[in-house]
Amino acid sequence: MLRKSVVLFLLLFIAEAVSADIYKYVDENGVVCYTDAPFGKKTQKVLAQKTKIEKDPLVFQTDYSYYIQKAAQKYEIEPELIHAVIRTESDGNHRAISKKGAMGLMQLMPSTANDMNVGNPFNPEENIEGGTRYLRYLIEKFNGNLTLAIAAYNSGPKTVERYGNVPPITETRQYVNKVFSLYNGKRSYPVSGPSANSQGRPAAIYKVVLEDGTILFTNSTLERKGKIRL
Repeated sequence: MLRKSVVLFLLLFIAEAVSADIYKYVDENGVVCYTDAPFGKKTQKVLAQKTKIEKDPLVFQTDYSYYIQKAAQKYEIEPELIHAVIRTESDGNHRAISKKGAMGLMQLMPSTANDMNVGNPFNPEENIEGGTRYLRYLIEKFNGNLTLAIAAYNSGPKTVERYGNVPPITETRQYVNKVFSLYNGKRSYPVSGPSANSQGRPAAIYKVVLEDGTILFTNSTLERKGKIRL
């Protein structure tokens, strides 16, 4: 019986040790992948330690406040909002990986991490920088509407655009409610660029033929007969 207990303890210890190691490799298509099981691939270890998590709201055992303050100032976002997103996304676990493949403190998908120039999503500083930059992008995209930006952080901007509001998805609605239960700051932000929904593209121009045959080009959305969108 003692021998079986020792073997069980060793198996649990080995499993725990393996779960702490994250490896990075490039597959045959040039795609950067992260895994805890390299299976003989040529990999680079990017994470080997494990962080314990405190359960107090917005308080993590590892102090990320410097990185949060730095990103908050750079992207003009309240640091409390970044704290709330981190708590909701990963509960402060910088090595977290979701079932869909989102990684790190602010749970960046590989494509998002690449778009935000995040080389190692398990590095707290890089992850917070990239996640905050992405959050600012969403705020700009949805014209300062923080509720829609937070919903898009969870379900993706295309989904929010399709519904024109917080999508009727249970996970997304619970996500938005949790973020705002942890964050009591402002619900809208000023935007510095074009309307977010335009994504920086020029406004639509319409060609209208008036009754006297005059051709008019306009960006007006007023309905007119014979209007052609250019």
